[in-house]
Amino acid sequence: MAVISRPLDLLSGRLKLRHLVLVTTIAEQGSVLRAAERLHLAQPAVTRGLREVEHILGVELFTRGPRGVTPTLFGEAFIDHARAVQAELRRAGDRIAGLADGETGTVTVGTLLAATNVLLPRSIASLKAERPGVTVIIREGTFDSLVPRLIDGETDLILGRLNPIDDRPSLQQIPLYNEPTLLVARAGHPAEKATTLPELLDYPWILPLEQTALKHELEQVFHRQGLPLPRNRVECTSMPTIRSLLLQADMIAALPALVVRTDDRLTELPVPLASVRRSVGVTLPEGRALTPAAKIMLDHLRHQAETLRRELPAGPPEPPARA
Repeated sequence: MAVISRPLDLLSGRLKLRHLVLVTTIAEQGSVLRAAERLHLAQPAVTRGLREVEHILGVELFTRGPRGVTPTLFGEAFIDHARAVQAELRRAGDRIAGLADGETGTVTVGTLLAATNVLLPRSIASLKAERPGVTVIIREGTFDSLVPRLIDGETDLILGRLNPIDDRPSLQQIPLYNEPTLLVARAGHPAEKATTLPELLDYPWILPLEQTALKHELEQVFHRQGLPLPRNRVECTSMPTIRSLLLQADMIAALPALVVRTDDRLTELPVPLASVRRSVGVTLPEGRALTPAAKIMLDHLRHQAETLRRELPAGPPEPPARA
């Protein structure tokens, strides 16, 4: 199939919304047959629809193989835009429904470790008590993995530790509260009486993933004291997995203060990390209006954050670095 060299006019009316749905469904299912089943269509109808899109674009969108289909370079580019268009249409529907009665709609929240334990559950509970018809969808991940979904409209806001966005002019941030990071272990851990970081190096650790801001800050803490990162470590940002590992083994983790202070099976180790204290807040797309449901979610996050600010005492100072 020849690649056309002139700009495409995709607003001529030939490209339909059903084409966008069809292409993204094929990409998600990895097979024309499974896409047909998902869309409740006959396989020939899906194949014909795909050929129509490829004819309009003048390129092949998928490579066919014995185990299904794989997007081509052109396919990946078109799929990204097709998903964004569908997300915007869903947002338009939610916004219209929300404006009509103020009681329905959907808000999708991308969440990071620092917000999952207390702030988000409290905010959801208060929102649902006020607006039971609003659906809340939670997507967990790292900041870098959640930002693309925020930009393309599949996620309304990201909640968690605020990461630098100097190189991301399409984003804006709203700080909610500051939360210290503590070294945490199970209650009764043999390191409960340790007072310095070197005393903890012989224990297994749970550290954040490489692409997280917290991992970088912890590296700086160890570096300032002339220490290497623990060699015996697991890297993880899943709170349920971290908690299970802490309770089942003599492992140590660096967690937000509210996590340990709301869990009587965990204990704070008396080794301070005063320099690892970051702002928790909301990251939003710049210049895009929130849906009514997302606005309500943001209001509840702000209200609950006010309560948390009163519950968080100032953290102790960090010991000086070794000479």
